[in-house]
Amino acid sequence: MSKHYDALEIRQPAEREAALMAALPAQVAHAQKNSPAFAKSLAGVDASSVTSREALAQLPVIRKYELLAQQQAQRATSVFGGFAAITFGKAMPRVFASPGTIYEPEGARPDYWRMARGIYAAGFRPGELAHNCFSYHFTPAGSMMETGAHAIGCTVFPGGTGQTEQQVGAMAELKPAGYIGTPSFLKIIVEKAAEMGVKLPSVTKALVSGEAFPPSLRDWLAERGIAGYQCYATADLGLIAYETEAREGLVLDEGVIVEIVRPGTGEPVPEGEVGELVVTTLNPDYPLIRFGTGDLSAVLPGHCPTGRTNVRIKGWMGRADQTTKVRGMFVHPGQVAEVVKRFPEVKRARLVVTGEMANDHMCLKVEAAEAEGLAQKIGEAVRDITKLRADVTLVTLDSLPNDGKVIEDARSYQ
Repeated sequence: MSKHYDALEIRQPAEREAALMAALPAQVAHAQKNSPAFAKSLAGVDASSVTSREALAQLPVIRKYELLAQQQAQRATSVFGGFAAITFGKAMPRVFASPGTIYEPEGARPDYWRMARGIYAAGFRPGELAHNCFSYHFTPAGSMMETGAHAIGCTVFPGGTGQTEQQVGAMAELKPAGYIGTPSFLKIIVEKAAEMGVKLPSVTKALVSGEAFPPSLRDWLAERGIAGYQCYATADLGLIAYETEAREGLVLDEGVIVEIVRPGTGEPVPEGEVGELVVTTLNPDYPLIRFGTGDLSAVLPGHCPTGRTNVRIKGWMGRADQTTKVRGMFVHPGQVAEVVKRFPEVKRARLVVTGEMANDHMCLKVEAAEAEGLAQKIGEAVRDITKLRADVTLVTLDSLPNDGKVIEDARSYQ
């Protein structure tokens, strides 16, 4: 049986890019017409001209906190804040809630969240039983995985969360081929089974998500006969990227356009540089255009050894929202980016906050060649934009860490 879910995964990169860019103008136009929120934010945009990544990068980024704010402001008239293109009824079998509270629609299409591709890459095949331990209430994770497994042809046991002993009992009797859920809960189940003296030989694979999956836990599971693979998905977007047996980063899903931008901005960074993941989904029901996930990652060079030709990312590398409070005032990554914009000779910058409570100190490290008066001018710009003073230190090009951090809070809180 093929190790690839479909032929889309092994397309020539140029063919894929052409298909995505061909679909992009129609999706932008669809969002403008059917999503009141995007009708407003994309007002005046000629959708037919958005046929390249360069054109896409000119559109505004909608970040999660903005989506939440619009939903909260419009609760009485539109629980989705005007972002959804469908309404309650047959077109929307379920609606879910994420912390905040953010409400997400689930459309009626099979594999609505596009999870089948990631589940298949983890080794699940038609005719197998998947033991799904993601939550089935409030959040969409349980449904995301179940509908994806059904698209493959798997039967699903809706284990949900908790009730560890009952989970062990169900696994022992139903003999599922694999587990789907958080990695930490799988470890708890395996440990409980050992404590109970129950063997679970049928469980040989797992697709995990929702939290970090360190190599130490991956190896721990492998020692017990379980090959664990991770995927990266969100309640807003569905599947974004998934791990393969090559275990070299995560391969992007075929139904999304992913950009990596400098935190606090909408500007794409050079390939390999860490930045915020911004995703445009081709989902017509919830047509999010340039949705800022708030997560950091970076593009890996080359293609997956499994033959999949889509772009790979390193996986989750932290949060992009590094907003911090200095001397009673919030400082945002976007403000640092605004300082950098004023000086073309500056490549990158990093604001380091040190000191102790009530004695904060800011130092802006900038990658730039020495120039008379430059540090002073940059310091004046920092004060103008943030209303706070900062020392400015010029450092050599490419000397700042490539970790996506724009603001580093190095204060002592002891």
